[in-house]
Amino acid sequence: MTKKQTILLDATAISRIVARLSHEILERNHNPDNLALIGIQTRGEPLSKRIHSQISEFSGTEIVLGSLDITFHRDDFRNRLVVPQVKGTDIPFTIDDKVVVLVDDVLFTGRTIRAAIDALNAFGRPKAIQLAVLVDRGHREMPIRADFVGKNIPTHEGEHVAVRLKEVDNKDAVLLLKYDQGK
Repeated sequence: MTKKQTILLDATAISRIVARLSHEILERNHNPDNLALIGIQTRGEPLSKRIHSQISEFSGTEIVLGSLDITFHRDDFRNRLVVPQVKGTDIPFTIDDKVVVLVDDVLFTGRTIRAAIDALNAFGRPKAIQLAVLVDRGHREMPIRADFVGKNIPTHEGEHVAVRLKEVDNKDAVLLLKYDQGK
């Protein structure tokens, strides 16, 4: 099996998208004092920090920021053959009556977001939950949609969207990986 990769977004494009997502979140949520950003581990966390920084810069308001580990809430947790890498959840504030914006890198089947919502329930009852994603690649298996989308990238079978962020991967890029089965 061979793999071909195409760069879909570079660091400049990702930076522009983060700025636009930040503006859209502020426009929809008129009271940033009641807003909480929570990044889903692994790459949702640095994205949420970037959005948090932009919102603080644009609004002059310091909103609360947290991170969420959904490892044990995934519906395929027991089916995976690898030992899970638990990164830990950090939500040092109450989410009760807040508008929580979950942040993730790629929206695909919707199962990660379902797990994130399940995990959030252990921390309280938010007024609303919104979803911001860098990339929406389609192929939903659950009735979940993003409120804020950086880029829609329709994919086909045998394709994968890989997000690279400098905080995790030492560079910023969104790649389309195509796997050829070979004959």
